[in-house]
Amino acid sequence: MGSIRNGGTDADGISPFVRKANMDDLSRIAEIQVFNYRLYFYPIFKSDEYYFDELGVPSLMREYESALDSLYVYDDGAVKGFIKIEGTYIARLFVEPVLQNASIGSQLLEYAIREHGADHLWALEKNTRAIRFYERHGFAATGEKKPEEGTDEYLVLLKRSSSPGKQALQSANAYVP
Repeated sequence: MGSIRNGGTDADGISPFVRKANMDDLSRIAEIQVFNYRLYFYPIFKSDEYYFDELGVPSLMREYESALDSLYVYDDGAVKGFIKIEGTYIARLFVEPVLQNASIGSQLLEYAIREHGADHLWALEKNTRAIRFYERHGFAATGEKKPEEGTDEYLVLLKRSSSPGKQALQSANAYVP
């Protein structure tokens, strides 16, 4: 489908590929998160026990089974990314690593903003690529930080203004961890 590479949005700017997740999506959602965690967070935290013993597809599937109401996937025939929205809070946003920079994350984020009024999230302070991605969508660091539980790392709070500028609407080729 050629429209995916070109943004793939309808007249309202909403991706026709974003839909509510269902039970059949859980293994793919969990797999995407595991790949992202190992690729982007393992180098920071370096915990073999967590990333190779505790973190696994079956345990994440069980965790997400009770959260189906808050999960949305990008599905153009295959689930390639997902977002977890809790009220106006973005709890998770991941795209299959080999498919990043193809506007999938941007379409998921714009869906959350337009359809759910999503306006805040916490990001790992060292995850500067993710922070830049959110900044391109109108989010800004508030200066508020909190420790990442059980680590020496910090999370930073990002909030979106109610009237995003033109830059916030640019979503092509964004990187999503």
